[in-house]
Amino acid sequence: MYILNSKKEENAMKKLVFMLALILSALSIQAADINGISNAFKNGNASSIAANMDAEVDIAVPGTNKKGSGSDAVAALNQFFQTNKPSGFTVAHHADKNESGFIVGKLPTSTKEFRVNITYTVKDNKILIQSIRIE
Repeated sequence: MYILNSKKEENAMKKLVFMLALILSALSIQAADINGISNAFKNGNASSIAANMDAEVDIAVPGTNKKGSGSDAVAALNQFFQTNKPSGFTVAHHADKNESGFIVGKLPTSTKEFRVNITYTVKDNKILIQSIRIE
């Protein structure tokens, strides 16, 4: 067993333990799991993320720009996917801050490549989409 020889060594050891605890707690913070959303866009299946829609969602897709219910957003996305069949989806940027976050992605489709912006909040470890913009 190592015996600390001085007050300086004891204080240095306390600081080291504190720093390690701080680093480990920072590493344990997890980003929101966006795989379900990513797969929904990749497969053109808005119904699979219906449970992730907030009560009110801003939706802007070519031909539609409105604020409506989560089911309105799912319907608008499904209509978009019928006209523009996705051939993949790539997340370009994803960030979380406190209980909110955003996703920026590229959506290649049968007609052209679109840019997708999604904002969300996290409540009870569940993503709730607040806005979707496809341009």
